[in-house]
Amino acid sequence: QVQLVESGGGLVQAGGSLRLSCAASGGTFSSYAMGWFRQVPGKEREFVAAISRTEITTYYTDSVKGRFTISRDNAKNTVYLQMNSLKPEDTAVYYCAGLYSFLRGYVGKSSDEYVYWGQGTEVTVSS
Repeated sequence: QVQLVESGGGLVQAGGSLRLSCAASGGTFSSYAMGWFRQVPGKEREFVAAISRTEITTYYTDSVKGRFTISRDNAKNTVYLQMNSLKPEDTAVYYCAGLYSFLRGYVGKSSDEYVYWGQGTEVTVSS
């Protein structure tokens, strides 16, 4: 059973930066493709970014391309989301998620694919 714990959220002004971290325990982290999702109250959870288990492949939703960077450190069992040039519309609760992947380059783009989820960290971007 994999446990995921996010950190790094907070309040930031528009144009600022935050780095979210997601620490994993209880499994072989390098066996899991990882993703970041976000959710605003009253709306469905939205895909943000994903990374394959070996970092070969990354994928982003269009609205964050060029501003967000997903990365991972398998030695530290941690996945990161560097968020730059933040906008008020990035305000949400951000969740990390993991899925077991046999394929080295596979990324999951749908929340339905992910089995393990963290509790979320809140990001608020003020205008």
